Amino acid sequence: MTWRLQVTHTTKYTYSAPVAQSYNEARLEPRSDRHQAVLASRVEVDPSTRVVRHVDYWGSVVHHFDVQVPHQGLTVVGRATVETGTELAQPGEATWEELRDPSITDQFEELLIPTQAVTWDDEIASVAAELAAAHDTPAAAAEGAAAWVNDRLEYRRGSTGVQTTSPEVLAAGSGVCQDFAHVNLALLRAMGIPSWYVSGYLHPDPKAEIDDVIVGESHAWVAAFTGTVWPLDPTSLNPVAERHIRVAAGRDYHDVAPFRGIYAGRADQELEVTVELVRKA
Repeated sequence: MTWRLQVTHTTKYTYSAPVAQSYNEARLEPRSDRHQAVLASRVEVDPSTRVVRHVDYWGSVVHHFDVQVPHQGLTVVGRATVETGTELAQPGEATWEELRDPSITDQFEELLIPTQAVTWDDEIASVAAELAAAHDTPAAAAEGAAAWVNDRLEYRRGSTGVQTTSPEVLAAGSGVCQDFAHVNLALLRAMGIPSWYVSGYLHPDPKAEIDDVIVGESHAWVAAFTGTVWPLDPTSLNPVAERHIRVAAGRDYHDVAPFRGIYAGRADQELEVTVELVRKA
């Protein structure tokens, strides 16, 4: 079943005094793949400025721009219409032996090693070993890892930040979707399963009415290489299908942050982010 989803992601910075310049980049534009088709997409910036678009190392679309006039606010709006669920993902049939082959470990080396946010201690390594031993295939182990994370962690805002590592999340026992994804990635990589952090959106209502406007938020999940790219959502355990929009992927959150920037000036800043999702078909 396919859906047509419209998303509007607004990032608004307000400064306590005018700033002289700012330099920014945004990852707000989805890309078409076999699971989704992007029908329309644009990024709007106020104050108006030239916006340059490129595709980064991980295949994500990046818009970067600078504002060279004094300004006391910055608003960036990403708009997209996406046909989702165009092809259901399949788990793949790779064996443990195939994933240990040097050709695979060399190809996916960057997705098998620790990162700033995705690391593993003795506890995570022990759980990973138990999961690998309990499942005959990497795909089954990947599903088991997502279920383990969902059972172990409580969804709670404010208990973590973007710098929190996977062992710290596990010790706290709670976090948001990015934390669920980081712990899930630590388990997968400790098992020798190459895996990506994926950012995007999840429409929260499986029975959404056409044209109803839903206030949503950015979402994160993982994708494991198990012979094919097998996406899994440890936060919701929902199948990654028609209600998900994929925007960017990388090693962890720091590769896919929706927006980052710096500014020149002695001013405090306030940030407001809103996401609206509308099912159009």
